[in-house]
Amino acid sequence: MSVKIIDLKANVLDDNNVLAQNTRERLKKEKTFLLNLMSAPGSGKTTTLTQLIKALKGEYKIGVMEADIDSDVDAVRITEAGAAAVQLHTGGMCHLDADMTAQGLDSIVSENFDIVILENVGNLVCPAEFDTGAVKNAMILSVPEGDDKPLKYPLMFQTADVVVINKTDVAPYFDFDMEKAKKNIESRHPGIPVIPLCAKTGDGVDKLADWLKTEAEAFFVD
Repeated sequence: MSVKIIDLKANVLDDNNVLAQNTRERLKKEKTFLLNLMSAPGSGKTTTLTQLIKALKGEYKIGVMEADIDSDVDAVRITEAGAAAVQLHTGGMCHLDADMTAQGLDSIVSENFDIVILENVGNLVCPAEFDTGAVKNAMILSVPEGDDKPLKYPLMFQTADVVVINKTDVAPYFDFDMEKAKKNIESRHPGIPVIPLCAKTGDGVDKLADWLKTEAEAFFVD
C-alpha cells in the first residue's frame, strides 16, 4: 500500500507567488511603488516610517498599510505624520501574504499613491517566507537586537533589498559591533546596501529616503 505525500507548504507558497507576481504587474500599470518593510517587534519600524514620510511627502504621494495582529496604534501615528494609512488585522497570523496585501491595496486605493509602504508584522521568520508582491523589501535591524541576527535569521537578510541599522544612538550602551554587523549581513547577502540611522533623531534618514527615491524612479521608468 502506497502513501501519497502532499507538501502543503510548497503548494501554499506556489499559489502565493503567482498572486504576488500578479500584484507586481498591477503596480506596474498603476505606477505605484510598493515597499515591504520587515523587522522584529520593537525595532523602530513605525518611527522610521514617520521620519521617512516627512522626508518624502513633498515629492511623493505616500500611503501606508499597517499590518498588526490587533490595534490601530501605528496607523494613527502614520496619519499624524501626514500620510494616508489603512490598518490591516491579520487575525493572529504572524505575516502578510500576497492575498492580504492585495486586499490592503484595494482598501487604500493604491493607484492614488506614488509610493505605498507595507509595514509587515514584527517577526524575523514568517514575513521573509511569503512574497507580498512588493517591488522591494527592506528590513530593519536595531542595535539592541545584536550584531549576530543575520547569522540566526538568514532568510530575512537574503530576501531584503536594503538593511537599515536603527537606534545607532544607543550603540555605546550595547554590545553591538557595527563592522561585525555589516560583515554578517554581507555574508548572507553580498552587496546589499546597509544604512545606519537613528529614527528617533532623524539622523541618517536622508540616506534611506535617497535609496527609496532611486528605486522608485527606476521602477516608474522601467
